[in-house]
Amino acid sequence: MKLAVVGVTGMVGEVMRKVLEERNFEITEFIPVASERSVGKKITFKNQEHTIISMEDAVAKKPDVALFSAGGNTSLEWAPKFAAVGTTVIDNSSAWRMDQDKKLVVPEINATNLSETDKIIANPNCSTIQMVMALAPLHKKYKIKRIVVSTYQSISGTGVKAVKQLENEMAGVKGEMAYPYPIHKNAIPHCDVFEENGYTKEEMKLVRETQKILDDKSIAVTATAVRIPTSGGHSEAINVEFENDFNLTEVREILNATDGVTLQDNVDVNTYPMPLYANGKDDVFVGRLRRDGSLPNTLNMWVVSDNLRKGAATNTVQIAEYLVKNNLI
Repeated sequence: MKLAVVGVTGMVGEVMRKVLEERNFEITEFIPVASERSVGKKITFKNQEHTIISMEDAVAKKPDVALFSAGGNTSLEWAPKFAAVGTTVIDNSSAWRMDQDKKLVVPEINATNLSETDKIIANPNCSTIQMVMALAPLHKKYKIKRIVVSTYQSISGTGVKAVKQLENEMAGVKGEMAYPYPIHKNAIPHCDVFEENGYTKEEMKLVRETQKILDDKSIAVTATAVRIPTSGGHSEAINVEFENDFNLTEVREILNATDGVTLQDNVDVNTYPMPLYANGKDDVFVGRLRRDGSLPNTLNMWVVSDNLRKGAATNTVQIAEYLVKNNLI
């Protein structure tokens, strides 16, 4: 099993390495890949030193799997080149998510759709992953009509530059700005670029990707995405209207029985999900379950997950694990 990590020096690439080690993913050859400025540098994986190589050299090695986290433009250019030599690419960017010929996969939900012919597989947006993890089992039981979601997203979702901005602002140091405004002691309702409809790309990802993953274009979704000064973990306030009525006790039972979901829902003892405690963990945490008294068949919930792990690196590795387990590569 020859495995390449493309974008190995980035925030998600570093977490990918960590997750691969933690889950003891069996690899005969580890191939670290990054941009030209990083070629020749050393990184450590499983207590061994490895030299970062270029894209061209990585393609020549014909890895069995390539985990991509190097941005959309890089994925558009290089994923087909890897696929052409027989490599299965699992891409963490937005480049292929809405391509009708590419699968958009959260393993717990729709990995069974994968086949040997899928050579470029898309990893969903971090905010979408945690939302559908919580909603997919409820959709099966009650059928979702409409979702209203507001996100409270960590600066780590923007990248190293944003983390440095917050650190500088907290220390009173002037430095490079990832955002058009300060993030310390602030909330910025602006994740990604604005589209013509007034929504940001991040907000529209929640709409389009949810429909594709749940394979139901009838689901209405509207979103507001906000960046907040936390260093790890995204939070979401979700209002979901179902076609069929639900019982809160049954909802809790369903979520409790869902792999990858941890229920934290006891307000009597102040138990609810928070990004501080989700940081570094792979599960999606769900709490604050309550009926919306203003509409029938409608549920409010609070969903939190580590955006660099289940929202990115862990989900990518889980896709690779599924492919190996089912002899699809």
